[in-house]
Amino acid sequence: MPGETFKEYVDSFSYGSRADLLFKWLKNAPEEASERYLQSLLKELGEVVDTGDLSTLFEMTYEAQLAAYSPPDEETRWKYEDTPFAPLTKPLSEMKVGLLTSSGHYEEGQPHTQPEFADYTQEGAMKHTAEYGRAKPFLAAVPTDLPQEKLGVHQPGYDIRAALKDRNTVMPIDRMKDAEAEGVIGEFASPAYSFIGLTSQLRLTKEDAPQWADRVRDEGWEAAVLVPV
Repeated sequence: MPGETFKEYVDSFSYGSRADLLFKWLKNAPEEASERYLQSLLKELGEVVDTGDLSTLFEMTYEAQLAAYSPPDEETRWKYEDTPFAPLTKPLSEMKVGLLTSSGHYEEGQPHTQPEFADYTQEGAMKHTAEYGRAKPFLAAVPTDLPQEKLGVHQPGYDIRAALKDRNTVMPIDRMKDAEAEGVIGEFASPAYSFIGLTSQLRLTKEDAPQWADRVRDEGWEAAVLVPV
């Protein structure tokens, strides 16, 4: 764009004119780090033409993303002095274990978000992230015998392309079934649950999470695998 600064350019990947959630982390990175990454990316792309080896591209992108999302300790907003500790009362192989993710998975045709967001496409949802960030989270039940093709994803907080191709990237239903079959866990609880992680974090922590914990405890969960996105 005419007169666009480099900072405006990289920021545009985060819900801007060039929105691409695979690269929204560029907005978090220091400007110098973004410059180095893009320069290195172009250089490595030139190498790939000759070698066909994409591994370096994956590695450098992963490292740059990790650095962008890892601010100094003193700048971390969501920091807790301690964590709850609940020792297992019996072997995991004898326990009923549930699955809870913030990936935004849901059963097609079933309610999966607040009514005001229900008709949004993924692209449309990306234009309303501020509203999602203030909204009450919605917990969607996902039957564990649901086939991949009947599982939808609605989450404007991350790029959902990989999740649509393989649910196990962020909703590891099949891996949990494997753990049950191999005797690692006693029973895989059904349904699993998912919600849109782009939501009011204070409300989630103070109101909804405790209510959800009571709900799954009543369903017989004795332990849980939590997958944040």
